[in-house]
Amino acid sequence: MNAGRIKLYDSDPEILKLLSGTNIHVSVMVQNNDIIRIASSQAVAEQWVQDNVLAYYPDTMIRFVLVGNEVLSHQDRRIWISLVPAMRRIKNSLNTHDIKNIKVSTPLAMDVMQSTFPPSSSRFRPDITDTVMAPLLRFLNGTKSFFFIDVYPYLAWSANPKNISLDFALFRSRVSQTDHGSHLVYTNLLDQMLDSVIFAMRKLGYPDIRLAIAETGWPTTGDIDQIGANINNAATYNRKLVQKMTAKPPLGTPARPGSVIPTFIFSLYDENQKTGPTTERHWGLLRSNGTSIYEIDLTGKRPLSSYKPLPAARNNVPYKGKIWCEVAPGADAMNLSLALSYACGQGNQTCAALNPGKQCYEPVSVFWHASYAFSSYWARFRKQGATCNFNGLARQTRANPSRGHCSFPSVTL
Repeated sequence: MNAGRIKLYDSDPEILKLLSGTNIHVSVMVQNNDIIRIASSQAVAEQWVQDNVLAYYPDTMIRFVLVGNEVLSHQDRRIWISLVPAMRRIKNSLNTHDIKNIKVSTPLAMDVMQSTFPPSSSRFRPDITDTVMAPLLRFLNGTKSFFFIDVYPYLAWSANPKNISLDFALFRSRVSQTDHGSHLVYTNLLDQMLDSVIFAMRKLGYPDIRLAIAETGWPTTGDIDQIGANINNAATYNRKLVQKMTAKPPLGTPARPGSVIPTFIFSLYDENQKTGPTTERHWGLLRSNGTSIYEIDLTGKRPLSSYKPLPAARNNVPYKGKIWCEVAPGADAMNLSLALSYACGQGNQTCAALNPGKQCYEPVSVFWHASYAFSSYWARFRKQGATCNFNGLARQTRANPSRGHCSFPSVTL
């Protein structure tokens, strides 16, 4: 695939050994649940570096140690306060071994921002500004490291498709937007999101810390109620992203023209066992069996016009109508029984219609009862974050699973 960099979410020994002798730059990660221990002890940090860096370096070209993943998106504030101390201890251990070409950082999500639009008005959340962001920026600046950000134009656009143009999110807009605070002109959503971080860092007195994109991408498929998740959009976004980030001379962003931005596409593989909405399992360039979902040249040298036509995008506008949640094909009966018990055990009369003598009791089948229970549970708890997944046992459908036998609850969009 001609990848120049790969980012791991751990420091898996098998992968690090396999990458030995290649010229691929590697990023390894300290797990979130190790941060507090490392922050409290230089000896623990040293042991982590021995086991996860020195055991493979320099034959494996480790270039980043990322401490934690989206730590400030979690509720445990003890980890927040331990983040920068843990980063310092890891850096101290690398210094002890005279390793100068491995940078230490941490990937953060866009929820560290209180505001992002227009970019010139952006700032970090007040609950983390003094306690975490200021020490973090001081560390990154002092060690000449990068600010790693997970940035997803897909999420921003899909949450607000009425006010954000899909073409603006996909790097193909013919219309530009001007930030009247800075007078900078934007032609795509990614640049706006990146510059919001740059302006927030400036406000804390750090105008020069380099940016790196820890995650970005676009899902190839989603649920009926997930707009714009399709192969056409995903291929368009990632191909144009690669061209932008590999351009020579570098393009940078309006606030930092000409800057190089190391970028990781999320993700290499579809994650077929992940829970939640269907998009959660479909960000990959490759299927979980290793086959390509669409063509992409990670060097950026291939002209976009040389690719084969993509399947048409059929869900770029929100679906209007009713949706039900039904048992997915091939669902295991034993697992269905457990999921049925869970859905019916959440109260609020979720499964009252399945009681003997009630309108949806017959036919008496775990598959029939589970489809009713899934639909009822999802309709009742969707606004609280429930999904139509049930560990892969369920899927959304536009067709009423009851087939006229009785009234199944539905979600209306």
